[in-house]
Amino acid sequence: MPIITQADLATNIYAEIITEITRLDTTITDRAIAAAILEAKMYLARYDLLRLFGTDTTAPAVQDEYLKTIVKDIACWYLIRLSNAGVDQSVYRAAYLDAVAALKNIQAGQAQPQGWPYVDATTESTPKGDAISWNSNARRENYY
Repeated sequence: MPIITQADLATNIYAEIITEITRLDTTITDRAIAAAILEAKMYLARYDLLRLFGTDTTAPAVQDEYLKTIVKDIACWYLIRLSNAGVDQSVYRAAYLDAVAALKNIQAGQAQPQGWPYVDATTESTPKGDAISWNSNARRENYY
């Protein structure tokens, strides 16, 4: 079960607007949610994504409302882009940009979300083979 579902979007956008935009095609909403989760994961690679976001079959181990709000804002923007259905797009665009800015601040280390687990680096193995290569320019010999 992902971090947010279609029912969770009701806190950001009315259900009748979602119905009007998607024309009762729930796959559109599912794709918007999946894209929002993937976009959030791009910025949060140093965190334990499995514990933060869960999978299709397991719920996230960390229940963080702020992260859910960010993902919902991004998902709503992806839905609104399809059709505005009488919705002020500038409000949702601003919420989307704020969500991405927050993710960038977290990525840069300027914001530290409390309780978010980092990836356990001790269990990762080193790459096999010649993973490192180096070279340099030829030595210069200048004479004056």
